[in-house]
Amino acid sequence: MQRFDLAAIAPVPWKNGGGVTRELACWPPGAGMDGFEWRASVACIEQSGPFSAFPGVDRQILLLQGGGVLLRGHGLEHRLDRPHQPFAFSGDEPLQCQLLGDGPDPSSDFNLMLRRGAWRGAVSVTGQPLHAGPYPAGLCLALQGAWRTPAGEMLGPRQGLWWCGPENVLQLSPLPGGQEPAALAWVGLQRG
Repeated sequence: MQRFDLAAIAPVPWKNGGGVTRELACWPPGAGMDGFEWRASVACIEQSGPFSAFPGVDRQILLLQGGGVLLRGHGLEHRLDRPHQPFAFSGDEPLQCQLLGDGPDPSSDFNLMLRRGAWRGAVSVTGQPLHAGPYPAGLCLALQGAWRTPAGEMLGPRQGLWWCGPENVLQLSPLPGGQEPAALAWVGLQRG
């Protein structure tokens, strides 16, 4: 398994200037936006504007912090304004994204993109001990609280693990005594 820390990942500005993205994991490694099979990232949306279309890609998004966004497109209107509630949608059509909330803070979102027919999986959030798998690929991101692996490795907020290769079982337990309830976003990915 590969470990990541969001604080150590450099932000990449969007082409339209509306925000920045930090890529957590991409398969195959180094694949561009037209060649990835799956990709996980955290985006900071700084202004209202268009969401790019990704034909043939299924997307999932999860509000991490901020006022959220209103997503609008052909046959779609969704308020992403409740933290830690995954929302799935097709990347086939371009969407308009309107920032919600009164403050100047941007909206921070976890994003998963799956090339249709190559991989499938659904983002979930838990605050309970997790024992899931085996999966040939997957990812987890600690949202709140501290988490421990069976080997004793610790994950704090905005840290996580990913893998692609031999099947792995994802096991993590929240540590008691945190100031806020533990929360972990995770997805196990299957081929197809």
